[in-house]
Amino acid sequence: MNDMKKGLRDGIPICLGYFSVAFAFGIFCVNSGLTPLQATLISLTNVTSAGQLAAVPIMTHAGSLIELALAQLVINMRYALMSISISQKLDSTMTTPHRLIISFVNTDEVFAVASGRGSEEGSVGRRYMYGLIITPVIGWTMGTLVGAVAGNILPAAMSDALGIAIYGMFIAIIIPVAKKNLVVMKVILTAVLLSCLFAFVPGLNKVSSGFVIIICAVVSASIFAAIAPVEN
Repeated sequence: MNDMKKGLRDGIPICLGYFSVAFAFGIFCVNSGLTPLQATLISLTNVTSAGQLAAVPIMTHAGSLIELALAQLVINMRYALMSISISQKLDSTMTTPHRLIISFVNTDEVFAVASGRGSEEGSVGRRYMYGLIITPVIGWTMGTLVGAVAGNILPAAMSDALGIAIYGMFIAIIIPVAKKNLVVMKVILTAVLLSCLFAFVPGLNKVSSGFVIIICAVVSASIFAAIAPVEN
């Protein structure tokens, strides 16, 4: 039981961080035309901020299921790599059913904390991982619910302003890395340029937002994977 308590304790900071981001996501959903219930169900069944942010415009603009699936595949592919990495640090209590359940919340932050514990302890057990993922799920879901309800109550100007916060989160994620790595900066700028082309060039601006995300991400990453591959 001590391991679960440690997991719950380590998950509290993640929970608090997720609440604030999910609050902005809830407002974004309501501003996009979804109901608070729909927004909350999205966060309850999907714990992926970038994937959810990309999915909402596709759903509200009647995008295809193929478009939605491809967007999620591209955006969330990193989770597969993180799962492979953390699987090397799991102990014998982590049987396949438990791995499948815990993989549902193997987010960037959960992965980082679990990896750190694995490095310190030598392995990570089932009880710790369950404790670690419980509070982030609660924070993510409740933050979305509160934000979605607030989006229906707050004045439109304030709701719109708070809705921008989720974009600020992604800017805050990429800027520090881009400042340290010129290649990453070039990938970002290439993706931005491609996005602008799709937004303003006649014909290209007819492409749905979901496919624009897929194209910009894959093309910009592929270009610099060929030009400047990561050295092992």
